[in-house]
Amino acid sequence: MAEQQGSAGMSESRKADVGNKVTVVLGAQWGDEGKGKVVDLLAQDADMVCRCQGGNNAGHTVVVDSVEYDFHLLPSGIINSSVTAFIGNGVVIHLPGLFEEAEKNLRKGKGLEGWENRLVISDRAHIAFVFDLCQVLTSYSPSSLGTTKKGIGPVYSAKAARSGLRICDLLSDFQEFSERYKNLALQYKSMYPSLEIDIDGELMKLEAYVDRIKPMVRDGVFFMYEALHGPPKKILVEGANAALLDIDFGTYPFVTSSNCTVGGVCTGLGMPPQNVGEVYGVVKAYTTRVGIGAFPSEQSNEIGELLQTRGKEVGVTTGRKRRCGWLDLVLVKYAHMINGFTALALTKLDILDILQEIKVGVAYKVDNECIPHFPANQEVLQRVEVQYETLPGWNSDTSAARTFEDLPENAQKYVHFIEEHLGVPVKWIGVGKSRESMIQLF
Repeated sequence: MAEQQGSAGMSESRKADVGNKVTVVLGAQWGDEGKGKVVDLLAQDADMVCRCQGGNNAGHTVVVDSVEYDFHLLPSGIINSSVTAFIGNGVVIHLPGLFEEAEKNLRKGKGLEGWENRLVISDRAHIAFVFDLCQVLTSYSPSSLGTTKKGIGPVYSAKAARSGLRICDLLSDFQEFSERYKNLALQYKSMYPSLEIDIDGELMKLEAYVDRIKPMVRDGVFFMYEALHGPPKKILVEGANAALLDIDFGTYPFVTSSNCTVGGVCTGLGMPPQNVGEVYGVVKAYTTRVGIGAFPSEQSNEIGELLQTRGKEVGVTTGRKRRCGWLDLVLVKYAHMINGFTALALTKLDILDILQEIKVGVAYKVDNECIPHFPANQEVLQRVEVQYETLPGWNSDTSAARTFEDLPENAQKYVHFIEEHLGVPVKWIGVGKSRESMIQLF
């Protein structure tokens, strides 16, 4: 009996030792959904904001007090002066880009003052090994995948091939790091004879960053464990890219090189799944995509042009125009299957304000047959015929709305239609660029 009680007590103890839960914000389409705005909102009372994957190929824009900040590597929550920002092991770090980004945003406003004292970098994060090599290698690629040309793919390739270089290598023994660096550079020169690399010059640049980043670097696993199992903390995870760009679940091969779905949170930060709490999916009120690849609900017509113009749909990282189309709920439902969203943020609803009617994709047909899944194969996805529901527009300005009740009746119906079709509640609605333009429903 005592043994049974002891087992029960141990079971209760284990349950109690789960620690702090993290709140996760993820893109539910092809990126550019407005994740930065949601993170900025949640970061107001967060203690810690983390990046778990990707590199400076991602871009988040945050507007605070009319100042527009652009983030690519730094977690956007860092503009809250009481937040600790953590770059996890799943992120690949372009060191010059990191410091350039911080300096650029410092010139814009006071939000980043003291950022070096509030940033922690995992020692297991990989380095973009030669400053320009990755970007040069991307241009050598035999196929155009519509990438950002930031060289993220080659870094992840080196990581998978076990020839990559990490922050811990840079800070440990620079002589050993230099030898590995030279071997890697020579390996690429043998593959691409016309590639020119100033190996000594690049190593000098890297060495110059050692003293600057050393105070920021920690053992990422231990740091995360202490954050999860120390005093109560509000921990936020800011996903980069989005579900349909995930290396496993996205529209392969037109994807990024990391896992930007919920599984990437655990592997990219070094934390167990039991610490994942709320998972918020960010969905634009229509659909956009940068680069090439299948896009079933794309509107290559005046509707697409209107959405692009009104939504100012230009990539933060690349400056490329985004392709635009109707909201595709088949695609969002697929993202929900993978991520298990507890609630959604619906952004840029105001862009639809002038439309008389709005179409929403609710099903796919292939060869005149409805399919219950999102196709894995690009060729099949190109042949998809989207089945639409047509909803009445509201033809009025929503940008001043601050509560759900302030929205026109047809805008409210549009939100309810999305909720009912997906079986996921909408927690926030975005009707403008500023922090104040995010309506919270519950």
